Amino acid sequence: QVQLVESGGGLVQAGGSLRLSCATSGSIFRLSAMGWYRQAPGNERELLAVITRTDIPNYADSVKGRFTISRDNVKNTVYLEMNSLKPENTAVYYCYVALTRTWGQGTQVTVSS
Repeated sequence: QVQLVESGGGLVQAGGSLRLSCATSGSIFRLSAMGWYRQAPGNERELLAVITRTDIPNYADSVKGRFTISRDNVKNTVYLEMNSLKPENTAVYYCYVALTRTWGQGTQVTVSS
């Protein structure tokens, strides 16, 4: 069973940056696309970015140009670099293993104005 451990969330001022990490267990990482989602209170979970197993990224329009997804197949870790953060980006951020449909536990990101 794949296990995911997310880190890097926290409190940041508007305009600031954070880097989220999601470390996975097992060998499935190299075989799977990985994604980052977020969910704000009262909202549905929203897809932010996906990176294929061959390192091709895709982004939601809402984060394009500000967020960068990347992966390290040696460390079995996927990252989300977030720049120019806005208060409306406050949410719980989740990573996702597409091949096994496994979610991380989520990490809280709070952006103050």
